[in-house]
Amino acid sequence: MKFILDLLKETGMLGCKPTSSSIEQNHKLGEDCGRSLVDAKKYQKLVGKLIYLSMTLPDISYAMGVVTQFMYTSKSGHLDVVYQYKYLKSSPRQRLLYVRHNHLRIEGFAHANWAGSISDRRSTSGYCIFVGGNWVIRRSKKQPVVARSCTEVEFKAMTHGVCELIWLR
Repeated sequence: MKFILDLLKETGMLGCKPTSSSIEQNHKLGEDCGRSLVDAKKYQKLVGKLIYLSMTLPDISYAMGVVTQFMYTSKSGHLDVVYQYKYLKSSPRQRLLYVRHNHLRIEGFAHANWAGSISDRRSTSGYCIFVGGNWVIRRSKKQPVVARSCTEVEFKAMTHGVCELIWLR
């Protein structure tokens, strides 16, 4: 994809070695990640471009959700996570593909991350919906209060997903 290659060229990463994933597994990204503050405008511009890419590349959407929490207090550790976009170099032509199926079945999936934020211990829940086998809706949200159990968090994620399914139906 030309946009990915242009982004790599603009940031001087065209000759870099690609990473294996868009974010480290079991990452611990919080307010105190890194020592020095980075240029907020540079960080926001880069993250904005990656958010644009996440509309057609869902494999980076989780990482973008994590780094956008630090748009105004970004430090060197946050920028290191953003630079994981080198992952896209290994597959610049991979995108969502919508295929015509012989059904219009509506399916939904929900998941939650209990107390996943190390700064405030709040959970993130989300869901995605497929119509006719094609991905059409994706939502994720940090919950406003600290949940007491993983069951509570999963139930809230399911509830939001089912509400969207009912509305869509």
